[in-house]
Amino acid sequence: MTLQDQIFDIPSEHAQNVYGQFDAYLKKIERATGVTVVARDGGVKLMGSGPQVESAKQVLLELLELSARGSQITEQNVDYALAMAMEKRAGALLEIDGDMICHTVSGKAIKPKTLGQKQYVDAIRKDMIVFGIGPAGTGKTYLAMAMAITAFKANEVERIILTRPAIEAGEKLGFLPGDLQSKVDPYLRPLYDALYQIMGAESFQKNMEKGLIEVAPLAYMRGRTLDNAFIILDEAQNTTQAQMKMFLTRVGFGSKVVVTGDETQKDLSPDVRSGLEVAEKVLGRVEGITFCRLTSRDVVRHPLVQRIVTAYEDYEKKAVRRKENHDAKSGRRVRPLARS
Repeated sequence: MTLQDQIFDIPSEHAQNVYGQFDAYLKKIERATGVTVVARDGGVKLMGSGPQVESAKQVLLELLELSARGSQITEQNVDYALAMAMEKRAGALLEIDGDMICHTVSGKAIKPKTLGQKQYVDAIRKDMIVFGIGPAGTGKTYLAMAMAITAFKANEVERIILTRPAIEAGEKLGFLPGDLQSKVDPYLRPLYDALYQIMGAESFQKNMEKGLIEVAPLAYMRGRTLDNAFIILDEAQNTTQAQMKMFLTRVGFGSKVVVTGDETQKDLSPDVRSGLEVAEKVLGRVEGITFCRLTSRDVVRHPLVQRIVTAYEDYEKKAVRRKENHDAKSGRRVRPLARS
């Protein structure tokens, strides 16, 4: 194996951003690529095998370009740049960074952070109805909310409608005090949180009082026709087949719909089939409807969340294999798994 050294400059004004606090990002690059990284005044020295050095160099140069664009580099950026470098997909991180959706009320730029998220955002721009399916932390709802607010501010739609089924997450909450709005607010809180962060509480309240933003349980959608609106159905895995059909047939002219859900976190009764699962089978080939599947690689929360999601995915795959083996040994006919 041929070893090589490479030295290249990292301007001092970008060094801390690229290296991370206490050189945490450099240490992560070392562990992932197997190279030795030595930070020197005004640059870094990479030592290792040729392919390893090239991978580490690609990651550092992409992080440097990201910093030069004014972005604050996060651990998620480093992890994703490393993953793309291992797959020989140079420039993926920079391609994603160039797609800015909008800014939060505090001035923070909202952008897709993975290729999966970028495909999801591009699909929302292009198609009338988009299904975003994937595990927690992949930005399904947050990115849809950012796209809705961007369309609203650009006068592409006249109002934003946010809805989700009012089902407890694995526990019975019993009687809730207060009026009807007080009873449904806990189920809709995640949607309020995203609106406050992106739009600001004052702007949200003002537009909500005018009826331009509506946050309501899914049951409120029955009997309505929703024209010139950006409609988001969240937690769609908790809809029944009838509810999903009812919701999708509300869509009117000039509207755009995003349906988000995580098929692994259903709170329906075991004997009730999810409307999200049925919709994918029924509508998968309908023109104007796109199904975007996000994976554990698209998780943009704390890195530990990504590891948790991956661990559960591995566990569930093993459980399916064990069941198939058990059925085969017991002489029962094994029902083939439906392809997504």
